[in-house]
Amino acid sequence: MDALDPSAFRDPHLVRALLDHIRETLGDREINLMEVCGTHTVSIGRYGFRSILPAGLHLLSGPGCPVCVTANADIDRAVALARVPGAIIATFGDMIRVPGSTSSLADEKAAGADVRVVYSPLDAVELAAANPEREVIFMGVGFETTAPAIAACILEAAARELANFSVFSVHKTTPAALLAIASDPETAIDGFILPGHVSTITGLAPYRFLVNEFSIPGVVTGFEPVDVLEGIARLVELVVAGAPAIENAYRRGVADEGNAVARRLVEQVFEPCDAPWRGLGCLPHSGLAIRDAFARFDAARRFPVDVEPTREPAGCRCGDVLRGVIAPNACPLFGRACTPENPVGPCMVSSEGSCAAYYRFRD
Repeated sequence: MDALDPSAFRDPHLVRALLDHIRETLGDREINLMEVCGTHTVSIGRYGFRSILPAGLHLLSGPGCPVCVTANADIDRAVALARVPGAIIATFGDMIRVPGSTSSLADEKAAGADVRVVYSPLDAVELAAANPEREVIFMGVGFETTAPAIAACILEAAARELANFSVFSVHKTTPAALLAIASDPETAIDGFILPGHVSTITGLAPYRFLVNEFSIPGVVTGFEPVDVLEGIARLVELVVAGAPAIENAYRRGVADEGNAVARRLVEQVFEPCDAPWRGLGCLPHSGLAIRDAFARFDAARRFPVDVEPTREPAGCRCGDVLRGVIAPNACPLFGRACTPENPVGPCMVSSEGSCAAYYRFRD
């Protein structure tokens, strides 16, 4: 396959050959694989893989959507920050619509708060530069992929001496979620489809514990049909052979060692902290807190707002979906009370959410 020819990654002959190989290798076994990347969730739904793979091969969606795993308490704090007089709240688009306990950023915007969607954290820095009389608070959401850019923006704000810029960091790191899933007695994961985007930063080393502690294999894959099927085929081989390993099937995008420059940038600005995850609880050292040296850019420290008591949405099973305990369509609200137009939980809000992907590609 010519790695420089994009059409090769959608070659129907390669797809057919991979599907046949997966069927032959799997035989009559039952295997559970979990993808932990929202883009993989969308790819699996878009290409209809669940309908064409063998019945014994179960693809489960895990905590791969950063919007979805953001805890209700963090949404409630963002809502409280939006009520700070004169403040501008900036964040990525999906976060606007995520329901908190009694409100959302979209609701606050409708009530008069200045809530703005940005496409890059640098847009929030420019907002602060253009509005020196206003406090600009950026809600930083994401995994290892987005953290370097937000770290760079804090450094940029420091260099420009922007006293009115701050970040509400609700960043998460992926290995902690994998550890929680692998340790969960309600899940039985035989292999992980590891995230391509995150792995460009982390490399393979943070996943080795899956093999060393749990004997569970993982394969980093890309997002085109052949990418995904190659990753699944290799995982099935590893599971059937009883030879767990962490492998890279996305070498055109991911180096085994990751991006050391980006990691150093994150380490300069952030430090690990305990963080709450929707569905997984508070996971030790799974968040990224702003270091003391940059405390003046930490919105949580600068604005000690009153946050309402957290309430989870009645009937919503997003947490169980994120743990791989149930499929989205097993939630009693799915497609009825909860739709992308009227979401009850965050998994139906984000374009990369498991419920939204199941709903969009349900036919």
